[in-house]
Amino acid sequence: MPTADATPSPLRGKLPGLLLIAPALLAIALLYVVPLARSVIFAFLDQDGGLTTAHLRTAIELYGRDIVFTVLVALASLALISVVSIAIAGYLTLGATPWAVTALRWLYRWPLFIPFIVAGQTARSFLARNGLMNSLLIDSGLMDQATAQSLLDWRGLVLTFAWKQVPFVTLLLAGAMASVDRSTVEAARNMGAGRLRCLIEILLPQVRGTLLVGLILSLVTIMSVLSVPMMVIAGNPTMMTSMMAHRVTYYGDYAVANALGLFSYLITAVAAYAYLRMTLNQHNEGAR
Repeated sequence: MPTADATPSPLRGKLPGLLLIAPALLAIALLYVVPLARSVIFAFLDQDGGLTTAHLRTAIELYGRDIVFTVLVALASLALISVVSIAIAGYLTLGATPWAVTALRWLYRWPLFIPFIVAGQTARSFLARNGLMNSLLIDSGLMDQATAQSLLDWRGLVLTFAWKQVPFVTLLLAGAMASVDRSTVEAARNMGAGRLRCLIEILLPQVRGTLLVGLILSLVTIMSVLSVPMMVIAGNPTMMTSMMAHRVTYYGDYAVANALGLFSYLITAVAAYAYLRMTLNQHNEGAR
């Protein structure tokens, strides 16, 4: 009587797990992969379906300043996010005043729960020439009314993006710093090192991967937000997201909008590549 093959199929043990993640994979494919592929393909197709680079040339000719402006605003925002997040997370980890640490831990998270459209409107009301910030400075005697100026330009964008993303990066950094072995910090303090030196030379090197992850996620957010640049900046140059929306809304030109989107993809892809290279180098060093 023939006996059945008792060797289990490699796929049989993985099938339940594949079925569990299938809905998530399908959602990622439909909501992210398919739109990404469509935007890349249609950026290089003309009206007759042939390949062309005319849309890319048009995007560069008309919106080259906006592309450069977007990159510079993103870099300035990430720099400010890094400095403020490191300072807050470092004080939460190394601070010696309990009430100050508690108050800071309670206050810095508030922007996490505020939508970007509300953040944009708040920045518009706060940073305008006759906004709340200048009014407070004038009333307190720190500024003359004739010298008041509006910050509704690249400075307003940088401040708004930083204000919104600092709590997110700080949460990641504070959690990573809290998991670092405290004995190294205590040993450095016993040798006379100050808190700032412990933060820069001991804590930061051990959490730089976490910091980079937070900055990459913040970069993706900055490159995708539409409400803040539209509400903070009224003229040109402005962020690429505003120009993509303008191209679609007023001209119905999805091809040039897709071409502008390619530059956003390239910027985020460079950041992701840098993170992957750093992760692989750390992994190879650890394996040695």
